[in-house]
Amino acid sequence: MPFIQLDQSAEKELIPGFQAKLIHTDGLTVGYFRIKAGSILPEHHHMHEQISNVLEGEFEMTLDGITQLLKPGTVAVIPSMTVHSGKAVTDCYILDIFNPVREDYK
Repeated sequence: MPFIQLDQSAEKELIPGFQAKLIHTDGLTVGYFRIKAGSILPEHHHMHEQISNVLEGEFEMTLDGITQLLKPGTVAVIPSMTVHSGKAVTDCYILDIFNPVREDYK
């Protein structure tokens, strides 16, 4: 699977308001998330390292007690086991990368 057409990939709702198209390799998971304005990412943590890149919209993220409004061009780097949460201020399109693979997203 060296090439993937995202527009032909299945989408799944992981939590209310968070629609994802997911790509899994042996070592990581890449998620393209369409998030509806007002949708909440509950406070949580996981063993995975995560990089979140806002491509469209505005997303308010709290990372280890620090809150910032993320806009296009802003990247959040979330270390393993770091508590984080968020809220879509507007409709958003976010690219998330997880290492290792998110088995729970398969």
